[in-house]
Amino acid sequence: MLPAATPPAISPYRSAIYIAASTLLSLTQGLGMNLIATNVAQIQGYLGATNTETTWLIAAYMAPNVSLSVALIKIRNQYGLRNFAELSIAGFVLVSLMHLFVTDLQSAIIIRFFSGVAASPMSSLAFLYMLEAFPPARKLTVAVCLVLTNISLASPLARLLSPTLLEFGQWQGLYMFEISLAFIAFATIYLLPLTPVPRAKVIEKLDIVSYLLIAIGFGCTAVVLVTGRLYWWAEAPWLGILLAIAVITVTTAVVIELNREKPLLDIRWIASREMLHLAGTILLFRLIVSEQSTVATNFFQNLGLLNEQIAALYGVMMVSMIVAGLCCAAVMKPERGPAIHAVALVFLIVGSYMDSQATNLTRPDNMYLSQALIAAAAAIFLPPAMSAGLTSALKRGPSYILNFIIVFLATQSLGGLLGTAVFGSFVTIREKFHSNVLAEHIVLSDPLVAQRVTQLANGYGRVITDKALLNAEGIALLSLQTTREANILAYNDAFFLIAAISFFALVALLTHVGFRYAAGKFMAPRVTGEIAQPSS
Repeated sequence: MLPAATPPAISPYRSAIYIAASTLLSLTQGLGMNLIATNVAQIQGYLGATNTETTWLIAAYMAPNVSLSVALIKIRNQYGLRNFAELSIAGFVLVSLMHLFVTDLQSAIIIRFFSGVAASPMSSLAFLYMLEAFPPARKLTVAVCLVLTNISLASPLARLLSPTLLEFGQWQGLYMFEISLAFIAFATIYLLPLTPVPRAKVIEKLDIVSYLLIAIGFGCTAVVLVTGRLYWWAEAPWLGILLAIAVITVTTAVVIELNREKPLLDIRWIASREMLHLAGTILLFRLIVSEQSTVATNFFQNLGLLNEQIAALYGVMMVSMIVAGLCCAAVMKPERGPAIHAVALVFLIVGSYMDSQATNLTRPDNMYLSQALIAAAAAIFLPPAMSAGLTSALKRGPSYILNFIIVFLATQSLGGLLGTAVFGSFVTIREKFHSNVLAEHIVLSDPLVAQRVTQLANGYGRVITDKALLNAEGIALLSLQTTREANILAYNDAFFLIAAISFFALVALLTHVGFRYAAGKFMAPRVTGEIAQPSS
């Protein structure tokens, strides 16, 4: 038998070009999603809407985006990789150009919905271009580390670029930059073809039915997670209706898939102990890493700081992510996954606990170290998990890759929204609690409180001569300071909660590894003994 032909070596020049292309596609997709999400407060004036109304731009984007990967893998396999890439980028450019016609909130919401549809293939293309740059031995290690690092960079980079883009052209500056990236990505994909793969007719009629049910369920869930905190969970009846629709549609899809000979999703494998453990691990991490994207950023915004005043902190986050991602790529092997996860959790514990000591004098430079640790944790945790999941899927066959990708992306997309919703709601509840506690101690009969009211009111003594009005102004200013302190205490509670969750996750990981090690040591002598026994 002739030996199998080895794949041709990839030149360093070609690898560098494809790595750059993957980086461009990752940032194009990530910035398109984050530039609007990080500037809701700034663009609401241009659209003539409230903060709650403008948040529907995020909901409209995420509703289709969280589920489209379910369909895209089969579409790519049936119609060809080249056609998939070219049509995807052409659609992305077309939808980006549609932003030129935004005139009000309604038109913006419609276009953001189509943006979520068009952007979904971009993350898949970013993965494919990065995999193209490496030989098979490094695809599940170095390539996975680099592409996930690129995807993680999009959020801090969007906040770093936003002040300049808003100063340049306000709302138009944001989408003009997105359009520019889309055209560059368009040329890149047409100039750099991917290695073609054999086509196969894999799409069946029931696939379409199952996908539509999953898309409706995931989309409704995404809308609830984005808007629930603003309308408040128990106050808006339509939130419950959307959740009920999500449960019904996803359950129906699961029933259909369980009774198919060739299912779109192998529910039994997804529900296996191995996959549930992996999905739970990724989801838990996605929740606690929200410390950076949700809690820390909102903390500074509540202190009155703008993106340009926090720019240096975002730069520190990006540098930390790049360094951590490169280090992870250098050391990652399948057997080192638990050790890398343990390091990431230690970083999260230390960083979150440091942040939980914040005061009203805390500024971005006081959080450089803690946020660098959390950014590093975000960069090194996911690659080993994704590599382990892909390896497990490949052992069972190529069709299982779709199942794992769906699990991974669902936990990432919905997990990110869930983290924002959970910790945002937690901060709101704790702020009310601390406000009530502080208010109980603010009585004008207390000499210290009366003195503080007088000090605050004295700043307006030259313009307000009425003593009653001057005293009322002092009380109002004290109330604002009390609310600010209550917010700070609430964010400290959120930081501490994240540190505590990370600590328990670390304990669970070490316990799991310890049991596996002990079981291995216990079984090894027994197996050895059985093998050593001579046959009679």
